[in-house]
Amino acid sequence: MSVPLRAPAACTVTPLPPRRRVRPSHLGKPNLVWFDEATLTARSIDGDSEAFSELVRRHHADAYGLALRITGSGHDADDVVQDAFLAAWRRIGAFRGEASFGSWLYRIVVNRCANLARTRKPVASSVDVGQLRVAPIAPRSQYPEQQAEHNATLVALRAALQTLTVQQRACWVLRELHFLSYPEIAKVLNVSPTVVRGRLARARAELAEAMQAWV
Repeated sequence: MSVPLRAPAACTVTPLPPRRRVRPSHLGKPNLVWFDEATLTARSIDGDSEAFSELVRRHHADAYGLALRITGSGHDADDVVQDAFLAAWRRIGAFRGEASFGSWLYRIVVNRCANLARTRKPVASSVDVGQLRVAPIAPRSQYPEQQAEHNATLVALRAALQTLTVQQRACWVLRELHFLSYPEIAKVLNVSPTVVRGRLARARAELAEAMQAWV
């Protein structure tokens, strides 16, 4: 049975000071839960910190999962996501809607992961088999040997992922674990779909070679 991704505390961007004054409403505070993403994004651009906090609530788990799978570290993923949301709030006025808010946020997360990788040397990290979502197998109580092999495979895959470049890793994770299309990944990484295909092909080839013993 796969372990669900750890859900960290909500991003501490609430309350945020509005970038400019928002006209008060005399109709009472709206329930932002029912607003669509486009409306929330537009309100955020106008300086509505509560609308942005709702975007944080909706996208935090996916952003954290992406950062966790790229960095391989829960601590680093926490830092990346906090930094990414703060950067998104500061830069929300530059959002032009050419991609969804989620894709725009993913780009910030990937860039933060790349910046982090450039500032440190690779180090061995503790094993956390819950960092990759894969198809669950039978309950541990019924098939302990299969569960042990499953966990060992996850550890090996995690180690193999860390041998890829950040951009290759991002392509593979966005495609195989977040199920984005090639055009969507291209928007996230700000490259062409052809570049995405090339990076993904190289990532798959290197992972296949690294995982031969587990096939």
